Amino acid sequence: MSQYQKTLAAPISFKGKGLHTGLSVNMTVMAAPVGNGIRFKRIDLDNQPEVEALADYVVDTSRGTTIEKHGVRVSTIEHIMAALWACGVDNAFIEIDAPETPIMDGSALAYTEAIKKVGVVDQDAEREYFDITEKISYYDVGKGIEIAAYPDDAFSINVNIDFNSKVLGNQYARMERVSEFPAEIAPCRTFVFLHEIEPLIKNNLIKGGDLDNAIVIVENPIPDDEFERLSKLFNKKDVKISDGFLNNLKLRFPNEPARHKLLDMMGDLALVGMRIRGRIVAYKPGHFANTEFAKLVRKEIKRGLAKPKFKYDPNAEPVYNINQIRSMLPHRPPFLLVDKIMHVDETSVVGIKNVTMNEPFFVGHFPNEPVMPGVLTVEAMAQCGGILALHSLKDPENYSTYFLKIDGVRFKRKIVPGDTLQFELKLMEPIRRGIVLMEARAYVGDTLATEAVLMAQIAKNK
Repeated sequence: MSQYQKTLAAPISFKGKGLHTGLSVNMTVMAAPVGNGIRFKRIDLDNQPEVEALADYVVDTSRGTTIEKHGVRVSTIEHIMAALWACGVDNAFIEIDAPETPIMDGSALAYTEAIKKVGVVDQDAEREYFDITEKISYYDVGKGIEIAAYPDDAFSINVNIDFNSKVLGNQYARMERVSEFPAEIAPCRTFVFLHEIEPLIKNNLIKGGDLDNAIVIVENPIPDDEFERLSKLFNKKDVKISDGFLNNLKLRFPNEPARHKLLDMMGDLALVGMRIRGRIVAYKPGHFANTEFAKLVRKEIKRGLAKPKFKYDPNAEPVYNINQIRSMLPHRPPFLLVDKIMHVDETSVVGIKNVTMNEPFFVGHFPNEPVMPGVLTVEAMAQCGGILALHSLKDPENYSTYFLKIDGVRFKRKIVPGDTLQFELKLMEPIRRGIVLMEARAYVGDTLATEAVLMAQIAKNK
């Protein structure tokens, strides 16, 4: 696998209709900077809001995967996500002028071919991987669904599907290497059973579906007078059935439906936001199960199984020493809990706290077994967040940051005298109206000690 992040060498554009909305859609995929990930940008809306392609934002999986942030939705994203991920694209902006991606021919073929045509380029940053070190499982006992990830040194997917169908039977698909995707998986089209179509239409879905972008499976014989109604439904004069498929359809692979389920799973797993090293085995997967599994993996990542991103060198000159920190923050001993700042930019900060036996809180917490109070660890992280929020201001000494909310706090390891705490915080979204939302972690060496999501407000001192 490549060790560097990649983005597109040139923009690529697509025009088509949305499968469910039926709207005409223009979509352009273009390069993005290191660490951007995949982001959709709704250029048809005011201020062109963005939605990150992450499992955290999945809100609907009824007939495709839909993400939403601050009321802005993008639907049926799984095919373009699968193509980008399989072709090695880590960072991209996807500009779209409708709430749904174009369905094209119901597969990821057009997307994959376009990416291959323009190519991808290495970027000046290492690619991040999440290594499966122990089994991660998702089960839905009622529906007989199981998805599991097992340790392996490469990424692969095995998929079994069983719709209790006389036409499809029990199918299996396998992708041992991502390099197989363009030829073996990307051309495989979405499919639907004929008996599902009318309920979908009644629910205001598949307005853009037709026999050119979906495989329609027919389980039971159809009376002659039914063909006229189907012709009107699909706006085709020559509706026919052959081997259980409408319109003498020729499958691109004998197990094309199973391969398409693998394609969908690839796109949904891309919402993890990080490359995976591991073997994925799925029985009866679907968008809901796929995205729930992706959320499980993201939780494992967020729990700190990944190591700190910054390598602390005690010999390196800090960005801010203790005196400079004192000039920016109003805190003073014994409540100034950051010794130095080793890194800070527009979106992230790294701070250091050396924990000694001289800390005043060890007098009572606890006399016979000194442990740093968890609330003070959170406070120390927040003080680093204050540096991140204030460092770009011309007069940071005239401002302070105040807590608004603390979420998802987890204490993973005791902090004791002699530990060196490394705080890593990054913005979860741009600062707006003085509101700062940060993801915060505290490490001792390579071990995650504490994590939280912090919200604060920048306010001018009176």
